[in-house]
This record gives sequence, C-alpha cells and structure tokens, in this order.
Amino acid sequence: MIGRLAVGDFRDRVRRPVYAVTLLAAVGLGYLAVPDPGSHWTIMDVGGNRGVYNSAYVGAVTALAGALWLTFGGFYVVRSGIARDGATGVGQVLAATPLRTFQYLLAKFLSSLLVLASMVGVLAVTALLMQLARGEDRAVDPIALVEPFLLLSLPLMALTAATALLFETVPLLRGGFGNVVWFVLAMVIAIGGQSASAPLDGLGVHQVARSMGAALEAQQRVVEPGGFSLGLTKVDKPLGTFLWEGFDPSSGFVLGRLALILTALVVALLPALWFGRFDPARGSGTAAATPVADGEPAAAAGTEPAGVRWATAPGALPRTEPRWAGAFGRLLAGEVRILMQGVSRWWWLVAAGLTVAGFVLPVNAVTGLLLPLAWLWPVLIWSRLGSQQVENGLEVLLGAYPSARRRLLAEWASGLVLTAVTGVAPLIRMLAAGDGAGTAHWVGGALFVPSLAMALGVVSRSHRLFQAVYLPLWWVLVNNVAAVDFMGAVRVNGGPAGPGPLLVGALSAAMLAVVFLVGAARRNVKG
Repeated sequence: MIGRLAVGDFRDRVRRPVYAVTLLAAVGLGYLAVPDPGSHWTIMDVGGNRGVYNSAYVGAVTALAGALWLTFGGFYVVRSGIARDGATGVGQVLAATPLRTFQYLLAKFLSSLLVLASMVGVLAVTALLMQLARGEDRAVDPIALVEPFLLLSLPLMALTAATALLFETVPLLRGGFGNVVWFVLAMVIAIGGQSASAPLDGLGVHQVARSMGAALEAQQRVVEPGGFSLGLTKVDKPLGTFLWEGFDPSSGFVLGRLALILTALVVALLPALWFGRFDPARGSGTAAATPVADGEPAAAAGTEPAGVRWATAPGALPRTEPRWAGAFGRLLAGEVRILMQGVSRWWWLVAAGLTVAGFVLPVNAVTGLLLPLAWLWPVLIWSRLGSQQVENGLEVLLGAYPSARRRLLAEWASGLVLTAVTGVAPLIRMLAAGDGAGTAHWVGGALFVPSLAMALGVVSRSHRLFQAVYLPLWWVLVNNVAAVDFMGAVRVNGGPAGPGPLLVGALSAAMLAVVFLVGAARRNVKG
C-alpha cells in the first residue's frame, strides 16, 4: 500500500512543469560545475586549483553543486503533496481507508525522495557527459563517479523531502511565508554545512576538502590563500590542475550520512502527532481546511464536490460585447485590487517604513541597500502573477473575457504598479541626484520583476517557481555579482555595473512575449 501510493504520487509530480524547470536548472548547474579549462568562472576552487576532469573530481564537484541547488530548489518541487491530495479529494478518500497517518506520511516522504533522487540521477548522467565532453580524462570509473552522489547528495535530499513534508503540516509554514523561511534555512545549510564542525558532517564538504588538500600537498602544488571554496565565483586567472582520484570515506563519515537519513525519516514522521489526515473529526476540523494545492482550482477544495470540473471549455463560453472606452484603466484597477487582496496592515507598515527610510538615508545606502530590500519585500505578492486565476479556480470564468491578451497585459501592469510603488523612494532620490544611469537601471528592474513573475507563473501555473527563482537571484545580487544586477544596485565608481537597461528591458519584453504565446497556446488547445 505504501509503495503503490509513493510510486503513484511520484509519477504525478514528475509530470508537472515545475519539475521540468528545476531539472533543467540542475542540468545547467552540472554544466557550470565542470567549466571550460580556460574559464574564469568556477564552482569549486581549491586554493587556486581544480582537479583534472576525471570521474572522481567531476562526480564530487557536480554532487556538491547539485546538493546545494536541489536542497534549495527541490524543496519547492516536492512541498505540495498533501495540499494537492486535499484539493483533489484524494485525501478524503484516503481518510476513509485503513491507512494509518504514519503510513501516509511515509508514502509522501518516499515519493518526495524519489522525485529528488531522480534529479540526482540526472545530475550523475550530466557529470558523465561533461567528463567525456571536456576530454581531460575519458577513462570512466563508475564507482568514483557515483559514490559522491550517494554519500553527499542523497542524504541532503532526504532532509529536504522531510522538511517540505513537515512545513505542509504546520499552518504558519504551509504558505508563502514557509517558502521564505526555507530560503533562509537553505542559506544557513549551504554556508554552515561547509564547516568542519557541522552536525553529521553537514554537506560533506570537509571530507572532500581534506582529501583534496592531501593530494595537493603530495603533488607539491602551490596553494593560494583562501583555501577551499564552494559556490559560483569568478577568478582572476584559470585555475591550476592537480590529480585527485577520490576520497576514501571513513566508517564514521558513512555512519554520519546514514544518521542524517534517519533524522530525515524522524522529521517526516513527526507530524503524525498532530496531522489529522483529512479527517474532520481530528484536530478541531483543521484537516478539512487543507490549503489548496499550487495549480489546483480552489473549487476542488470545498465549493465543488471532489472531482467535479466545469464541463464547458473556456472557448465555448458566451462572450460579452467589448466596450473599449476606458476599459483598460478599469481592468488595471481591478487587477491591482485582486493582486493586493488580503495583504495585511503589517505588510503596508513595513512597506511605508522602507519608503520613509528611502528619503532619509544617504543616497548610496538607498541605491545599494534599500532598493534591494524594497524589491524583496513584495516577493510573495509578485508570485501571484500569472498563477492566481488557476489556483483560485477562475480560469474558466476569465475565459469569457473578450480580449485575453488585454487581461494578461493588465495583470502584468498591476505587478509593475506594485514594483514602482515599493521602489518610488529610490527613484525620486536618483532623479534628485541627477543619476540618469541609475534611473534607467531602475526602470529596467521595474519592468523585469513583473515580467519574470508573469512568465514563471503562466508557464508553471504555480506561485512557487517565481519564489524559488527570485530569492536566490536576489541573494546573488546583494552579494555584489554585477552579472545578475537587474536593478542597478551593484555600483563601480559610482555607476551601475550590471547589464544595461536596454538589455534588461529586452529580456523583460521577451518574457512578456512568452506569457502571450503560452496563453494563446492554451486557449487554442482548450478551444
């Protein structure tokens, strides 16, 4: 029973767009982990050196890079299993079966682990292909290639799957706030997990770094200051090479990885103490209020019987005669109200505080610090763009609107209004200071954010993908990586150092075009 439930849930999850997007990102990361020998970008820097691209080194660096990415991004892929069961009525059916709560949680944990493990498997294949493509050492050692994925990546995938399950059963953490909390936790794991004193060996980085350090010493290679680093960084010159044939994991290290998996299992089963398993007789009825799954119509959660769907396709609905005079303005105002619906007073107070600070702080602090903060605060609201009509069961109703493109444009414009309002103080300060370049970059950023949110929301039909993409993008930006600075916050000699506003604007236009194309394709399929 548990196995069938886990496999069935796994098959359902891998069909979703967010799985494909995360998988493609993981493959891209596998490519970045093994850069061209002459590249100035690297994922792993061992005192100014890297290993020869053999099976052991390529497997280790790809496994570690994959563990970092999938610990963060994989969480957003697997965290909606319980909510989807509640929205589709599957949970209510399971509540009437002899299935125990801990069995249900175990099946969900195993299905999530299978999803993440499948991504790790694709990463292992990517590592093999990159080893052969780079051609420094084409002798394939399957054990040396696969071992890092088993010891370094899979235990963290188990912890990620368990935490996602735990978050779904805690009301405060099951929504967008939980996504932000996980972003912070993932950063703590990524940074603290590299320490030699990390519990249960953390990411396992210390074991690899110690082995590579011993190889460098044995080969008498020059080691530059800075030691071992893991993460995408730019170096002044291509790294030197040394031969590394893998690490010999101690029994203590292997036991630590097994203990990490056991800990994940305990975390996954812990909610059995309070989770009602969709039974309204337990937990004062809270189980009956299971949140709607990302991408599932709200009607399936309670306003319609489970499994009931509208019989009429959007294209077959009667359409009203359009009245264009002032229509877009009214439509935009309505979209703004829909976008901001349910936003608490506390949110507005914080947004007002950031605006006031923008007029008080020195202009350098405003452009370099406050603008990124102002354009982080609405992340949970931006993530509604492109997906809330699906998640709230309004897709069929909105199919009756005379101009779908006009409605999509108004929805995007509502996000633009929110972006402009939250960033208005830095804009006024830059205009007052005569900072034309900064103003142009601000405009590019204001166009970029809602375009990214709309594109990811329409493609994935879920708010989670934007959160999973924007938060790390923002984190890299505030760490002064100019290559991803779409808002002009990273400054060199007083001027923005990131991509030009025309390039950012063109990218925004391309993403908006994707929104229209995907929307048109779906209407044609349904029509």
